[in-house]
Amino acid sequence: MILNVDATSKVPPFEQVRGELARQINDGELAVGTKLPTVRRLAADLGVAPNTIARAYRELEEAGLIETRGRAGSFVGASGDESRGRARQAAAEYATTARQLGLTGGEALAIVTAVIESGGGTTA
Repeated sequence: MILNVDATSKVPPFEQVRGELARQINDGELAVGTKLPTVRRLAADLGVAPNTIARAYRELEEAGLIETRGRAGSFVGASGDESRGRARQAAAEYATTARQLGLTGGEALAIVTAVIESGGGTTA
């Protein structure tokens, strides 16, 4: 697992960590059951505050991508495929709404891209 945090990026560090871990899980680079570094260890490795990693892990857990097992640590969860399914469903609903509003496919994609790049759409 290779992670980096770009201090010059407009994307908050927790979002960089969350996004990269989600990508690695969804791409299969991190297999189900893989043990993740502790919050403190990953924070030290990346040079960020432990709360940054804790927030990223919390959001990944809420999305069903990781599981925290108390003192045993955090692991890649088995429900990653479920998360993809939920994302597909949300995308289908958005596509329907965009069509109903008369947006072209390009306009709808541009809106989604702008929201993602601005860090919007995340829960606090």
